[in-house]
Amino acid sequence: MEILTQINDFLTSHLGDFGPLIVVGILGMFMILLTIPAMLNQPEDPLKKLKRSQTGEPKKKPQKERLRQGGRNEQLEKFANFLEPKDADELSAIQLKLTQAGYQSKDAVRMFHFAQFALGIIGLLGGVVYVTVLGAGDAMDTQQMVMYTIGPGGAGYMLPKYWVNRRVQSRTEEITAGFPDSLDMMLVCVEAGQSLDQSIVRVARELRASYPALADEFEVVAYEMKAGKDKDKVLRDMGTRCGVQDVSSFVTVLIQSAQFGTSIAEALRVYAGEMRDKRVMRAEEAANKLPTKMTLATMMLTVPPLLIILVGPSANNIANLGSM
Repeated sequence: MEILTQINDFLTSHLGDFGPLIVVGILGMFMILLTIPAMLNQPEDPLKKLKRSQTGEPKKKPQKERLRQGGRNEQLEKFANFLEPKDADELSAIQLKLTQAGYQSKDAVRMFHFAQFALGIIGLLGGVVYVTVLGAGDAMDTQQMVMYTIGPGGAGYMLPKYWVNRRVQSRTEEITAGFPDSLDMMLVCVEAGQSLDQSIVRVARELRASYPALADEFEVVAYEMKAGKDKDKVLRDMGTRCGVQDVSSFVTVLIQSAQFGTSIAEALRVYAGEMRDKRVMRAEEAANKLPTKMTLATMMLTVPPLLIILVGPSANNIANLGSM
């Protein structure tokens, strides 16, 4: 007990009131960093090995199964229970958010949670090093020390979520801006005699330079159609991935046109005209918002100098009369 008391007094005198907790936290993080490689290289369960030998199951998966799961990360597969939400609705929501951000990998959810965990640990370690090793915590009180220690960890944990939200916003804006042009190109291709599948491939190729996100979506649609997937399902998936109301409405128009047997070219012509008008209305709306946004800046930059010019001499004279 005397040794523990001496250690506690030593840590408290050098690191402050939270010195023992900081040291315990550092040791815990080092233990986590040391156990992660051991968990990655963990040996195979003997019971599973015995069952496989009794049933005659081969150790390696069949080639077809390996090709289907070739995009999966085997290292992250071991931590699937920790890197994926248990709730199916929450998992679907995260998958949809990452897909709308352009991350369509099978391991996107696991990489997202791993990035949150890793950046949180790195930020926490950085805060501990800043407060303890660099000596910045000597002039801080307890509240500031806790804030500078835990704050970087929380910022690192929230950084991937902020990045994904920014990616979704920028990708949505890009798709919205390029969608009217893609409809005009598709209309030209259809009227020239190409099928809908061929026109989608051509539009994806032409849009690659100006709108890469929209070109990626059209390429995914073309590949899925070539693979034999149902056309209605492919188009609905595109509307879900894009997360843009205009694309969802366009998908509905194409599906209804195919179901009722109407001309796709006529439907594209009408909808492309509506999209052009909508783009003009969005530009006019943005232009009409500028005076309102500039009003506050104009008042802040012009009213104070004007008051100084008008009221300044009178205030100076009043001050001089008071001093006399």
